[in-house]
Amino acid sequence: MSFNNLDTLYRQVIMDHYKKPRNKGILEDGSLTVDMNNPTCGDRIRLMMKVEEDKVVDVKFEGEGCSISMSSASMMTEAIKGKDIKTAMKLSHIFSEMIQGKEYDEEDLDLGDIEALQGVSKFPARIKCATLAWKAMEKGLQE
Repeated sequence: MSFNNLDTLYRQVIMDHYKKPRNKGILEDGSLTVDMNNPTCGDRIRLMMKVEEDKVVDVKFEGEGCSISMSSASMMTEAIKGKDIKTAMKLSHIFSEMIQGKEYDEEDLDLGDIEALQGVSKFPARIKCATLAWKAMEKGLQE
């Protein structure tokens, strides 16, 4: 597949997650909640996670922002749902490396749609947009 076709595919994946976000909504019943924002561009997120026995059994988010921040939140929730905390944190580390344009090792983890965001590394001002939800997840799971 040529670079232009791959770039177009990645844009389509990002826009699909932006227009039809996965796991958007509110989690009740004592879920862990983290609010974060990106004051430079106005993106904001409220991430709610239900963690039981060291596993993210459910996750939802609310927020508003650009297509990069909201699609990244959608992709992140899909990636960590059902995963143990260690795996979720490992995915976050891999995502951080990828989004900064560094070499990354998938370590047998399927990044799925998340790979569509790798082009953000070419736009340093957008990296904070892409990492907002991931930083919220890390903060919540470290507490």
